[in-house]
Amino acid sequence: MDIITPKRIRITLKTVRAFIFISILFFLLFSFMAGSFILYAKIQGPPSLAVPQTTIFYADNGKKIGESHNGEKRYWVQLKDISPNVVNATLAIEDRNFYNHSGFDYKRIAGAAIADIKALAKVQGASTITQQYARNLFLEHHKTWKRKALEALYTVRIELNYEKGEILEGYLNTIYYGHGVYGIEAAANYYFGKKAEELTVAEAALLAGIPKGPSVYSPYIDEKKSLNRKNVVLQTMKEAKFITKEQHEKALIEDITFRTRKGNAQNRIAPYFHDAVMKEAANKLNIDEQQIRTSGLKIHTTLNQNMQEIAEEVITKSIDTNSLIQTGFIAMDPNTGEVKALVGGRNYEESPFNRVTQAKRQPGSTMKPILYYAAVNTGFTPSTVMRSEPTTFQYDDGQSTYKPSNYNDYYANDLITLLEAMALSDNVYAVKTHLYLGMDELIKTAKQLGINTKLNKVPSLALGTSPVRLIDLVNAYGIIGNGGKRIEPVFIKKVEDANGNVLYEEKKDQEQILDEDAAFVTTHMMTGMFDKRLNSYTSVTGQGIANMLTRDYAGKSGTTETDSWMIGLTPQLVAGVWTGYDKGKSINIVEEKGYSKLIWAKFMEEALKNKASKKFKPSNGVIGVYINPESGKIATEDCPTERLTYYIAGTEPVQYCTAHIGEQKDDKQKNSQGDTKKTWYEKIFKWN
Repeated sequence: MDIITPKRIRITLKTVRAFIFISILFFLLFSFMAGSFILYAKIQGPPSLAVPQTTIFYADNGKKIGESHNGEKRYWVQLKDISPNVVNATLAIEDRNFYNHSGFDYKRIAGAAIADIKALAKVQGASTITQQYARNLFLEHHKTWKRKALEALYTVRIELNYEKGEILEGYLNTIYYGHGVYGIEAAANYYFGKKAEELTVAEAALLAGIPKGPSVYSPYIDEKKSLNRKNVVLQTMKEAKFITKEQHEKALIEDITFRTRKGNAQNRIAPYFHDAVMKEAANKLNIDEQQIRTSGLKIHTTLNQNMQEIAEEVITKSIDTNSLIQTGFIAMDPNTGEVKALVGGRNYEESPFNRVTQAKRQPGSTMKPILYYAAVNTGFTPSTVMRSEPTTFQYDDGQSTYKPSNYNDYYANDLITLLEAMALSDNVYAVKTHLYLGMDELIKTAKQLGINTKLNKVPSLALGTSPVRLIDLVNAYGIIGNGGKRIEPVFIKKVEDANGNVLYEEKKDQEQILDEDAAFVTTHMMTGMFDKRLNSYTSVTGQGIANMLTRDYAGKSGTTETDSWMIGLTPQLVAGVWTGYDKGKSINIVEEKGYSKLIWAKFMEEALKNKASKKFKPSNGVIGVYINPESGKIATEDCPTERLTYYIAGTEPVQYCTAHIGEQKDDKQKNSQGDTKKTWYEKIFKWN
């Protein structure tokens, strides 16, 4: 038996005092360090909770048509827009004491430590939702002491500066659910095709169970393990009294339907249009495309999905699959400039080069409406006549010559009107007009219409020898067709940030930049390419597709050795098509030369099928006259053909056509053309 002596008592008391002193010292040191840590965290202020978010693109009807996320789907939704089932399931399995701790659950930490010691392995986690949120936002997932210290710092900073609701909202919007999906909204859509607010108890439990091991508990990887994990979550929800026994039993047997993996595939709707939108958004917002992709923006575009589908289908069906020919297509609203459909090539995956916005090609005769607008605006009329015959032109003070030729070398070898020259695409008439006006006039007018590519000051410019972009030329036609009001190609109506704040909204500019009357006269002359009554020495250029058309169109085609164009419009829609080879190969196959007109005609008819047929409305300063197209004079009862033609008031013809007096009229032909006898008063003033 040990004898306790006074000496031993003194030693024991000394030891106890030392232990107490050291404990107090340690407590004070710990308190000081903890206080300093908290003070430092407070001084640092609130950390930014901004995270990369998926930017969403919408069509003109508000339907989602795409997203941009660099391989990660991220959407941000407010806590009120998340199903309470999700909140309860997450709290039950991840952090039941979330609302009762200040970032660290010390009781849970102690319990986890004991469990790990007993198992001699890491078997139980103790991280709170705040700790996990800090880790997701700011830290790598490598397990180092430095990372642990930083995690603690960020946890304190978050808890000191944000409400619990804000923290929970942030966590649910940033947690990883597998397959590149971040946040509950993206997960609900990815797995179930739903919004987060629509999730049932069972669906919420299944999703809440995935973050523990996305590569293990994803139903797309192992459905059995995923469902078992769901049942574990449901059990914890019942234990935490988030659901009743009856709800638990019902959720256990609920039939869960997963979205098919095919349904999750990223459909590339209008990829060329998408690229153009990205570029315009970067310009309008003055940020780079990387920021656009990850800023959670809502970009409301001008795309009409129906028209886009029609365009893609028509191109696919019209061009021989074995042909290597390429195409560019664009359709716009001529009144606003809004781009409704765009196809930049036949296969985006093979070639993302956009032949609508990037390619510069020779437009051929599609330049002529711009030339003839300039002519009408400076005194020409549809009845202005010039001789069409082989001609060699001299320019540069006689030092240079140029000899254009008509298609297949067909010439009237006689006087023809401007109306006929447009419909028949007479090249000699065009060059004569170009030189008469002065070669600067066409360049100036083209610039006025938004064509900014370099245009060479040469006689052949009238025949489209200087390359232009399809989008610019179609926009120019839209301006002429809408009566001369300025428009520019528009891809974006509005951009909102992740919180719904409007960052950009398109403003409609109705500035009048052309003479309204001259623009209408030009537009109406462009309807002549489909009018067989204008056949003179050759066919009108739209004769091959005229029988396909069921309403009034204005348009112009153009052909070079390497390019084929067709641009045309109604008051509601303007569309343009280019076909050709990327490397400048000549178009030698007859069928390929007709692709552009065929695609344009099929598209316009289908796109406008259910829309009212509208005519171009005459401006106030024009007058309509029935003329003989060949002479350009007022038609008489003796003329075999007459056509309603518009003139700027004061420039209309006053002479009657006398070329057919005494000729025997073919009444049958006359009736088939729908012509009826009219008085001289009706021929001049009554045109509706």
